[in-house]
Amino acid sequence: MPAVIISPDCLRGGGKPASRTPPGQTLTAKWPVLHYGGVPSIKPESWSLRIFGLVEREITLDWKAFDALPKVDVRCDIHCVTHWSRLDNLFTGVATRTLLDLARPLPAAKFVIEHARSEPNDDFTTNLPLDAFAAEDCLLATHHDGRPLTAEHGAPVRGIVPRLYFWKGAKWITGIELVDRDRPGFWEVNGYHMLGDPWREERFGW
Repeated sequence: MPAVIISPDCLRGGGKPASRTPPGQTLTAKWPVLHYGGVPSIKPESWSLRIFGLVEREITLDWKAFDALPKVDVRCDIHCVTHWSRLDNLFTGVATRTLLDLARPLPAAKFVIEHARSEPNDDFTTNLPLDAFAAEDCLLATHHDGRPLTAEHGAPVRGIVPRLYFWKGAKWITGIELVDRDRPGFWEVNGYHMLGDPWREERFGW
């Protein structure tokens, strides 16, 4: 059985829903589908993940190699920049720390650029600090609440960064680039916040 990791935000205020809901958010039991452009159909056998940039060892994992890595379960809350939150999600996948340990980031690496496939963008990106990406509750997920992710929600693999707004975990992720300077991704270029802390309502502007 995978180790179960509880995201710290689930424990706020003794775990009461009101204490776990950031300002400006409304709770929902549904999982809304939001993204830019169309939904790519990516079969696991054609998917791969590249970890590159400021690393000791650049690696590319195909689905078989990725799926063979140790798995974790992460229980976390989702906070979308569009003002909805969904509590108590269970994501299963590979911890970001496991992937970073394989590539071994260089000391100069301070930020991560997530690369993803999207339609019409072949290289959709989003950015975040390396320490945020490497938090214990971050993972590249293949399952949600015990079921494989659907294409609309990022199958076969999507990033999960529970302590930031949900767009900071890229759907259809294909690359993890380690860099020394922060670099805005797609939504950040279009006005979204460079960090995206939901508890500070860092939705727009930088």
